[in-house]
Amino acid sequence: MTATTENTQVEATPATTAPAAGRRNEKVGNVVSTKMQKTIVVEVEMRKAHPKYKRIVKSNKKFYAHDEQNSARVGDVVRIRESRPLSKLKRWALEEIVRRSSLSQIEDAAPKAV
Repeated sequence: MTATTENTQVEATPATTAPAAGRRNEKVGNVVSTKMQKTIVVEVEMRKAHPKYKRIVKSNKKFYAHDEQNSARVGDVVRIRESRPLSKLKRWALEEIVRRSSLSQIEDAAPKAV
């Protein structure tokens, strides 16, 4: 009896490394501030059942997110994705603008007085 051993090498393909980026946490919330450059503040409303009383309890949390093009406006509904730390408070990046605010459209249409 002769035993043959085969050396199989497992190569890291892009398909195996892609899910790691896809597993990053995503949240949807409202933009409440755009006063900083390339940064937006997104407020996410979380609804959980109370452990004892089973009543739905709302809690809000603000996240600082990176907005490279400064495209988001106050009132927009946006999706943010977890990323590496970009500053002391920024750990999220703007993924997409889900819905534009009607307030931002009115501000763009109205001429600004200087």
